[in-house]
Amino acid sequence: MDRLLYLRARLTHAGWPPRTRVGRVAFFVLGLDILLFALQKLAVLLRISSGETLGGWVSFLTFVCFVLFSWLLFRWLRNQLLWRLRNRLIVTYVFIGVIPVVLLVTLAGTAFYLFAGQFATFIVTSGLNSDLKSLGAANSAIAHELAASFQRGGPAEASALEGLRKSDQAWADRQICVWMDSKLVLNSVPPGVTSEPPRWPSFVKPPLRDVVRDHDRLFLRAADTVQAGGAKLNMLSSEPLDQHLLENLAVNLGEITLYAKGLTLRKVDQQSTKATPEGDSSVRVRKPDGQYVLDTGKEPLVPTFSAGTVPPAQRTGDRLVTFATSLFVVNWESGDMNSPAAVSVQTRLSVLYDRLFAALGEFAPAIEFALVAMVIVFAVIELFALMIGVGLTRTITRAVANLYHATQRVNRGDFSHRIAVKSKDQLAALETSFNSMTESLQKLLAEQKEKQRLESELAIAQEVQAQLFPKEISQLESLEVHGFCRPARTVSGDYYDFLTLNSHRLTLAVGDISGKGISAALLMATIHSAVRAYSLESIPVQSMPAAVGAVVGSGMMLGSSLTGPEVSPGALLSLLNHQLYESTPSEKYATLFLGIYDGESRTITYSNGGHLPPIIIGENGGIRRLEAGGTVVGLFDNMAYDEGSAQLKAGDIFLAYSDGVTEPENDFGEFGEQRLIELVRENQHLSLVRISEIVTAAVDDWIGASEQPDDITLVLARAR
Repeated sequence: MDRLLYLRARLTHAGWPPRTRVGRVAFFVLGLDILLFALQKLAVLLRISSGETLGGWVSFLTFVCFVLFSWLLFRWLRNQLLWRLRNRLIVTYVFIGVIPVVLLVTLAGTAFYLFAGQFATFIVTSGLNSDLKSLGAANSAIAHELAASFQRGGPAEASALEGLRKSDQAWADRQICVWMDSKLVLNSVPPGVTSEPPRWPSFVKPPLRDVVRDHDRLFLRAADTVQAGGAKLNMLSSEPLDQHLLENLAVNLGEITLYAKGLTLRKVDQQSTKATPEGDSSVRVRKPDGQYVLDTGKEPLVPTFSAGTVPPAQRTGDRLVTFATSLFVVNWESGDMNSPAAVSVQTRLSVLYDRLFAALGEFAPAIEFALVAMVIVFAVIELFALMIGVGLTRTITRAVANLYHATQRVNRGDFSHRIAVKSKDQLAALETSFNSMTESLQKLLAEQKEKQRLESELAIAQEVQAQLFPKEISQLESLEVHGFCRPARTVSGDYYDFLTLNSHRLTLAVGDISGKGISAALLMATIHSAVRAYSLESIPVQSMPAAVGAVVGSGMMLGSSLTGPEVSPGALLSLLNHQLYESTPSEKYATLFLGIYDGESRTITYSNGGHLPPIIIGENGGIRRLEAGGTVVGLFDNMAYDEGSAQLKAGDIFLAYSDGVTEPENDFGEFGEQRLIELVRENQHLSLVRISEIVTAAVDDWIGASEQPDDITLVLARAR
């Protein structure tokens, strides 16, 4: 059983069974996938044709399982890795700082690589353009010289061109053709080369300086037209774009590869309604007359010529740069430019750097030094920023870790733990606030414990006080009595008691102690004990008719003693007044009504020590107040208390109460004595217990939702 419980706890800790909807769906799909896989294998073994259909479902469910469990794995890793604040800050810094820097470096590296590639191809194309310009300038000069010769009547001499071939290596491979009024008059070709002169197409508009394709070969051609007297002289110079020319371009650069065939240039407008053939790769090219698509076809490009070699790396990081560009080629037959050529260049960064800074001369080292200095400065700034970021991160994570460990200590009940505050920032203020909070909690818990102790003592005091109120009242044959007290707090400062002296005599006591709480309850207990003791035991009396406790000279003249049944209410109040005055603080006092009912004479003899006068409500509704007595008990010494008596007829109700019944207030004022009298008068035919319930309910309704302001005490008696 223990092992099963342990295994269940481990599985619950590991997240089984899954508590999320995605987890439950993932495991359901996994179970269904396994079931279908087993059924598929069974179908294969039994040679059932539905096995292939199940195989498709198994593949689909396997893919769904992969997606769902990938998502669950991502969420688990996120919860595990990002639980700590340090990991969250690291991820935040990665997204805020590292990833943008990586993207910028990647962008800069890509742009630098593209720039290097563009520069490498620019060197090749600028070399070709330079050769075209040189070819065009020579073609134009020779054309004008031949035109002048023809104007003088001289023939076109090829010998001069042969001498030019020997003196200038650039002319070694060039072919020169001259037409006079569309008649070929000169065709000069390199030695050992037999070549038919090219025709002069109609689309040529001199001057022409282009790369052309003639009989599947590429040439650099320059064409010019010059007036020679009344005739028109057309001169065409051609230089083959072959490996020899590429080798000249590849000097101090790298490897150059020419792709003469395989590219097609098509205008977008013409192909807008036609899809690109499947398998073709194309690049959009913008020209002045619109957008074109450069199509490389289905087959890979085959190099026509390759010249030069890739230079070795000069230093670490001297990466290889490979880039290609297209060359617009004029078709010599039709004049269109729909079949361009391509040139690919492979070189090193160091070579491009040397070519780029070669024109700067002595300024190149200074620029290089400035670039290196900028890199170093940026690296130092980045390192400094990284150090600052790490420092700030550690302060944040340290503060959070301190707070976390402190909360763990507090969670275990250690409220004495304090965080060491070492800085003066907002986190330090948070740590200080936490320390202040724990200190306040510690004090609050101490106060709570003290409060619980006091509440426990109050509960004990309430239990003890409850024992002081009379539980079982011995009713007289001619008098029915009932008492009720509800404290405003845990213990009460009000007091009432019934003492049966003999079969026909009963003492009634009602009092109200000044103040509330424990002190009032203790004084109430003292009065309760004294009244019972003096009522049931003998007490000393003076031989003179002076008040009990009155001083005669320097001492007291004491005579014989009175037994309990013979004690008068006035003498008892005088004795209690003297005792309380001597034994209690000056601010402590009590109001007390004492009455002794004699059932034989149906008379109540009483003395009222400052209490609210009890009321006798006759059966006919008339009222009498019992006011004879004196001031409050315990406030002044040497006080005498008068006595009075009242006759109780059958049906008369004796009503004594505390100020907690008549003084509660609401928006309409006090509850009042008159309202109390009317309630008792209206319900005097009911039992005393029911009258007490009606009065207390009326007082509660009068108070409403407010707190009970004072103790509520009622003493009722009815003559029978």
